[in-house]
Amino acid sequence: MDIKDIDLNGGTFKLNLPYNWVGWIIWAIGLIIVLAGIVVATGGIEGLVISSFGLLLMAVSSPGSLEASLHDLRKSAIDPAELEAKAESSGLSIDNWWMQQTSYVPTTDPNDWILPAPGPTTWDNVDRYSAQGDGSPLPEHPVNVGTPTPATMTLFSVYSISAIACIIIVSASIMSRDDYDNGLAPPIVIALIGLVLSLVGYFRAKMLRQMIDTPTSLVRSAPAGNPELVGQVRPVHEGCLTVVVDGNQNMVVGNMVGYKWEYEQYQCRTTTDSEGNSKEECNWVTVRSDAGGCPFILHDGTGGIRVNAHSFKRTDYGQYLKRWDGKFAQTWGKQMMAQAVAGMFGGARVKKHRWTLYGLRLGNPVYVLGQTKSRTNESLQAEGLDGTLPNSLIEVWGGEDAPGVKCTLMRGTELSNVGRSRSGFEMVVVPLLLMFGGLGLLGIA
Repeated sequence: MDIKDIDLNGGTFKLNLPYNWVGWIIWAIGLIIVLAGIVVATGGIEGLVISSFGLLLMAVSSPGSLEASLHDLRKSAIDPAELEAKAESSGLSIDNWWMQQTSYVPTTDPNDWILPAPGPTTWDNVDRYSAQGDGSPLPEHPVNVGTPTPATMTLFSVYSISAIACIIIVSASIMSRDDYDNGLAPPIVIALIGLVLSLVGYFRAKMLRQMIDTPTSLVRSAPAGNPELVGQVRPVHEGCLTVVVDGNQNMVVGNMVGYKWEYEQYQCRTTTDSEGNSKEECNWVTVRSDAGGCPFILHDGTGGIRVNAHSFKRTDYGQYLKRWDGKFAQTWGKQMMAQAVAGMFGGARVKKHRWTLYGLRLGNPVYVLGQTKSRTNESLQAEGLDGTLPNSLIEVWGGEDAPGVKCTLMRGTELSNVGRSRSGFEMVVVPLLLMFGGLGLLGIA
């Protein structure tokens, strides 16, 4: 498969089905629940609530309109030996059988390269800012592949709107009964959920529209102001980071330029209702977290430019890089301390632990929308730069937005990030239907 064989314009509607076995399992479970709800609904319309949960599962399992095609392209375009090497280093590993500690590296990465990218052996670590080879942009650069556009509607819309219809129909049926006495609470809750989802979708849609509408600059001719840049992460002369997650030397990941990790506990509490019935409630609670970054070189084939990753207010590292799980903490002493603290402050019992690392590593694709500023003479002299390359005289910062521009750093290229996104219609209009449905129910109440 070639990139030219894929229509990157999603159009008005696209039939999108799961492309991996996990998605198909979720989709099948959702379909079974939908059918079960329909059967139950023959004896009472309340059964449609069951169907709505199934429809939501089917919606969640539906990929972005271009995601499946890009997944197939990645498998055919990347060197099979490279894919095999990644497969061998991913998956589940048992780190400590006695402490029931495991680690997991995702077997697929939607933020990774879709088309081949230069390996570390081809990088020029002496003249980091110069063009590579003949100075052509990387194969996955928007100059070569263009900018994708998600389909306005997909099966996600169909499933979601159907689920909303089921919820509104059942709610209206219950509220129209003579014995209904819950007042305005249900419609207000439905409307608020729709409002929150609409606001979240609105800001996500704005970021998507910014990415699609902003033309991507080449590094060798990056303008002053707020350019959009796409390229490969390469090291600056100072080097990169080795991240030690939560201070544990057994959880170390190197070659990082940006990171975020979280330590969570699965805490359970026993609650008692007004009638004396007890039940156990469990949820993941974030105990500690940390984030940071260091400068790196963004190289797009035409040249390199220094990017200060730690300065960005908005970072999206996509799927996590690695996760460590355990029934117990790192040591028996830490396990006893975790139990004591959770019990003292919240009356909870800690049943599981997990540490999750997100980040940006050397060789990763990266999308940057930031502000270019002139570098100081001291920093240029520290790297021994003579100033002959214009792109070596400026650097990218992400701490100050401009009118209509939100500085952003994302793992992945424009192709991979937009390709797995949903349209503005699906992110904003669909949840608005839920909000309007809730407001409409107020008339019945």
